[in-house]
Amino acid sequence: MTKTWKRYMLRMLCEGAVMVAVAQVLGYLKIWEMPWGGSICLSMLPVFLFSCRWGLFPGLMSGFVLGVLQFMFDGGFALGWQSIIGDYLVAFTVLGLAGLFRGREWSVYAGTAVGSAARFLVHYVVGATIWAEYMPEVFFGMTMTTPWFYSLLYNGFYMVIDMLLCLLIFWLARKPMRRYYFGADILS
Repeated sequence: MTKTWKRYMLRMLCEGAVMVAVAQVLGYLKIWEMPWGGSICLSMLPVFLFSCRWGLFPGLMSGFVLGVLQFMFDGGFALGWQSIIGDYLVAFTVLGLAGLFRGREWSVYAGTAVGSAARFLVHYVVGATIWAEYMPEVFFGMTMTTPWFYSLLYNGFYMVIDMLLCLLIFWLARKPMRRYYFGADILS
């Protein structure tokens, strides 16, 4: 390994650790929390930024580490090992799919949409299968007849708002952060 490559890897690891730590702290600052888990907060934002800067694999790893931390330190709701794997390990890991758009000026916007959609899909399937027995009779004033519709409403409520908040913040910070969004500063 060359000295430049080692410096590059060290920078990536340090930035990833900082972003995961910031994401964990943001996870504690909940705007709204659902009764069985899931909340409106900005914890996805640093993972999206890191993923778009460094790429797919580092992004997936940062999402995985955040999922472990969220379960361990944020009072994770789980029914068993399936719920832990689905709602935490897989659901947070897929946030790193934002790294698919690395190097593009619009990467944080597309990455946020794809990462949020992937996390929603994981929560949706886990909610409709593992959490199905906890479906209430009435949710959001509507009679629930199928766990798939309930999971759509439950997980869609906070995930859409989370995604929109991330997109809004990225858009508001677009001028001062533009070159950081797609990693133009990394090799300079």
